[in-house]
Amino acid sequence: MKRYVYLLLPLFLAACGGGWNGSVQCAPYAREHSAINLRGAAASWWGQARGQYTRSSTPHQGDVLVFRSTRRLPSGHVSVVRQVQNSRLVLVDHANWEPGRVTRKAPVEDVSPANDWSRVRVWWSPIHGMGKTVYPAYGFIEPIVLGST
Repeated sequence: MKRYVYLLLPLFLAACGGGWNGSVQCAPYAREHSAINLRGAAASWWGQARGQYTRSSTPHQGDVLVFRSTRRLPSGHVSVVRQVQNSRLVLVDHANWEPGRVTRKAPVEDVSPANDWSRVRVWWSPIHGMGKTVYPAYGFIEPIVLGST
């Protein structure tokens, strides 16, 4: 059974960007639970934010962490920062990291050499610990609309 879960996991995680018709997807969830109003595949949010929102490598509560597209995450992934624990650890709310579920206050750890949040590890509830996979990330989209006063 475990073997099948591991084989199917990438397919479920690929659902974050909107290609899956399940009840919970990361991009719509992040849009509904943050002040970031972007659409489309999660990984595309970083480029879409240019000139519209502030982008940063420093986490703040309410930011959206954007994961890059990878073979495991073809559409990328987005998570909403709920709490900053320290410069290397945040707690996020996100949908569909665990297939079909919303996970709240999940730890995400910055493991990048430069402490710029370009490489992260994510809590994986089935093992009750941080996952072993390191995911590339763009950084954080802040809910600050550029050009507004």
